[in-house]
Amino acid sequence: MEQDLQPGQLLARGVSRHLRSHGYVSIEEFVPIRGLRVDVMALGPKGELWVVECKSSRADFQTDKKWQGYLEWCDRYFWAVDTAFPTELLPEGTGLIMADAYDAEIIRMGPEDKLAGARRKKLIQKFAMDSARRLHRYRDPKMSALPEED
Repeated sequence: MEQDLQPGQLLARGVSRHLRSHGYVSIEEFVPIRGLRVDVMALGPKGELWVVECKSSRADFQTDKKWQGYLEWCDRYFWAVDTAFPTELLPEGTGLIMADAYDAEIIRMGPEDKLAGARRKKLIQKFAMDSARRLHRYRDPKMSALPEED
């Protein structure tokens, strides 16, 4: 199974494991709205929402043109990279997580920009629905997928 995962997916796994140690739960490849897909959306114990974008190489980072659109969908924004990544490329004013396939460490906390209450409620509900759909598909692979909601 591990050989089937892409480098960014391995980073996302390490990030999710680390965030769990801080009381966060996460979902990978989360779509907050049509047209945006974040690598990791994390939900904290007090309802905090963090977005973590996993970049496995310079080219991966340089081709990402959508990341600024993610800022309005989280309380904190982070990049997750491995130790070989040239971190000087990453924009100031964003969080930094060093990760591998097994764990991670928060190096720089992303600045907080709290979501509006209505947006937070909508995102948490979508997080819950997407998580439940994934669990249903895992538990019952033959089950037809529930209709997606926007």
